[in-house]
Amino acid sequence: MQDPIRVDIVSDVVCPWCVIGYRQLAKASAETGIAVDVYWHPFELNPQMAPEGENIREHIMRKFGSSAEDSARARQRLSDLGETLGFPFQWRDDSRIYNTFDAHRLLHWASLSGQTHDLKQALFAAYFSEGRDVSDRAVLVDVANKAGFDADQARQVLDSGQYADEVREKETFWTSRGISGVPAMVFEAQHLITGAQGEANYANILQQLIRMRTDTMAEETAS
Repeated sequence: MQDPIRVDIVSDVVCPWCVIGYRQLAKASAETGIAVDVYWHPFELNPQMAPEGENIREHIMRKFGSSAEDSARARQRLSDLGETLGFPFQWRDDSRIYNTFDAHRLLHWASLSGQTHDLKQALFAAYFSEGRDVSDRAVLVDVANKAGFDADQARQVLDSGQYADEVREKETFWTSRGISGVPAMVFEAQHLITGAQGEANYANILQQLIRMRTDTMAEETAS
């Protein structure tokens, strides 16, 4: 059995392409038989977002200068991709985008017990499939509890302000290395790939990394 390929994924819980990219990677892993070991890291798409959030259609139009038609087409494309990957995006006219700092604090807490992945997937589903407010601490506690975490402990983390410094430090670490958009995936701690690349490209990347491993082992054995 070969060791899994380590993949560090820098992402935000309100980033739809992060969902797509991860799902494509997971599908490529399953199809190639090459296991991946995923580590999630924080990134805030909108660190200055107001507490009440912003209508997502209006936000995208303002941020990217796109029209209402462009926004609708983009959301439909995401929905179509999500359907092929087994992830339902549920867009509504009143869908909103939120600040996610508290969500990242909770994810850091989950990482201490090696359970970041489970909570990350639960937050993706809560936001994109259920339309929940992932900046609301009561929602975050409920999502964590349904994902198998202790509700009282999750509430204590959120109300106490714990792990704020740790999250800021992680965010700074990645942005200082040139990451300004997500998803950003770092394979084997050295190969950076940005954006959702599709199953075929991810499969090719995984296969190349395995070949590189094999070549390195052969060189070491020969020497």
